[in-house]
Amino acid sequence: MGNERLPSNDQRGYALVTGASSGIGAAIAREYARRGVPLVLTARRLDRLQALATELRAQVPVETIAADLAEPTAPAVLVQELERRGLAIRILVNNAGYGVPGRYLRNDWDTHARFLQLMVGTVAELTWRLLPSIRASGAGRILNVSSFAALVPASDGQTLYAPVKAWMVKFSEALALENADHGVHATVLCPGFTRSEFHDVTGTREMMSKLPSWLWLQADEVARVGIDAVEAGRVVAVPGLAYKCLRMLVWLLPDRFLLKRMARNSRRIRSIE
Repeated sequence: MGNERLPSNDQRGYALVTGASSGIGAAIAREYARRGVPLVLTARRLDRLQALATELRAQVPVETIAADLAEPTAPAVLVQELERRGLAIRILVNNAGYGVPGRYLRNDWDTHARFLQLMVGTVAELTWRLLPSIRASGAGRILNVSSFAALVPASDGQTLYAPVKAWMVKFSEALALENADHGVHATVLCPGFTRSEFHDVTGTREMMSKLPSWLWLQADEVARVGIDAVEAGRVVAVPGLAYKCLRMLVWLLPDRFLLKRMARNSRRIRSIE
């Protein structure tokens, strides 16, 4: 599957990728284009979207829509624009996201509210608004990009990050069960540390560079694993052998031990105060 184009009878409708201007989102867009799936790319940075669209239009039709998905009105406005352009969405990739560094009280509530809107409110509403189109395609796909942080105890710092990523896991599981009879596959992708701009945005690049190289994933690898998983109907996808082994360890070790280890590691790799 990873080296093949998707079957032509599965190419009814576009794949909408949020947060497509860089990192895992851009890698997912490139992988779908390689497989022959037309794209709608959305993010805040229109210049980057247009540059990626220019690159990918040699392979598939590509539309771009600039949107700040941390705004409460953004999901409705985005769907209205899709309808205005006559773009039917078959595949939804909820990828847009970031982290808020520091402990909970370090940041004002507006910062947390925008984060929750993007990571929970927008994901839920955009999925709800597009689900009829996804179901109508007869071969719909929903790929939610979570994090390995959702599968391990929470850290000290970035207080809301792991909880919202864990919510995405449960949300995806429920979607998979509810929509299987409509030919819809829902998958949650849980990558570990991935080389992208994420840590530059959160100001933790210097600390993260101290991690061993075997913990780092490449964005194109993560994209392939996610798309292969949603096509196969696997609900939870964890890229990388190291992270699959770590996930099994988490199942076996007691929570008290894991929380102590997480407290120690948080101070080493995160910006806390």
